[in-house]
Amino acid sequence: MADWTEPGVFEVAPGVHRIPLPLPNDGLRAVNVYAIADGDGVVLIDSGWALDEARDALESALGSIGYEFTDVRRFLVTHMHRDHYTMAVSLRRMFGTKVALGAGEQPSMEWVMRDRLDRMFADVRRWGALHLAEQLQAAHDPSSEETARRDYEDPDEWIIGRASIDLDHRELLALPTPGHTQGHLVFLDSAEGVMFTGDHVLPHITPSIGFEPVRAELPLGDYLDSLRLVRTYPDMRMLPAHGEIAPSVHSRVDELLAHHDDRLAATTAAVRAGTGTAFETARALPWTRRHRKFDELNLFNAMLAVGETSAHLDLLVARGELESSTVDGVKQYALAVFDSAERD
Repeated sequence: MADWTEPGVFEVAPGVHRIPLPLPNDGLRAVNVYAIADGDGVVLIDSGWALDEARDALESALGSIGYEFTDVRRFLVTHMHRDHYTMAVSLRRMFGTKVALGAGEQPSMEWVMRDRLDRMFADVRRWGALHLAEQLQAAHDPSSEETARRDYEDPDEWIIGRASIDLDHRELLALPTPGHTQGHLVFLDSAEGVMFTGDHVLPHITPSIGFEPVRAELPLGDYLDSLRLVRTYPDMRMLPAHGEIAPSVHSRVDELLAHHDDRLAATTAAVRAGTGTAFETARALPWTRRHRKFDELNLFNAMLAVGETSAHLDLLVARGELESSTVDGVKQYALAVFDSAERD
């Protein structure tokens, strides 16, 4: 099988091309941008990270199918993470291209240009991982935060709820799928039978849950509901933001739902065995498809792992299977205690 990260332009449906753009120093290695022919112009699903290498690759790829940056009519962005959104902002500054983003991203967008990391550090402390928060702060380069603020601006359009998007010769449906972020969208082209799934449904990995400056109350609950929502639509070919094209959205959704069922059971078992905080529970669980130990993760992925674990724990509390309390600013979890009448 060909490496999906290899540069180039790949037709995946009539008038739709996949363009993988590089993500230097990122474990995902590339992000798929999709170019949709729109009359004598083109609409892009996602944009890539605002890096010179990625911009040059995008310019070359568009040129190979007869377009220039001035032909890009619109960016439809699945969510606000920098590998999806920031190139759109950069190119808008040069060419005035319109940018659209899901309205659920508004709270995080307000924070990302201020003290995003301070808020994330506070989350990590609440999860019982004080030493991780201290390491993150020690490793933090303030200039990188200034760069992040410079890379972000509000979109031209906030897409609210389910919305029809009319292109020259086709119609897309923008469908809110919160979970990975609060404002994540997928885009459906029912006529061609394809779904641009962003980071919501990925072919080989599970997306991080709630990794954003303003976290939802139950990001995992939102994510599972969004998976079930996607499952109610006719099955389509999956055009993900990371990874190769897959023939069935439904089959991958079923796998993801089963994975999180298993993960919730493992999380409950860890608490039953004596873990109390999200950090302690994360350390008791295996990570990645290779079942790596928590202590083998780098600092960034350790933070993601603890945040993911907290999302599973909070959902178990909402379901009544666990109880939580806060002690000295740290959230503690325990098995729910039922009285005898409830058990009977």
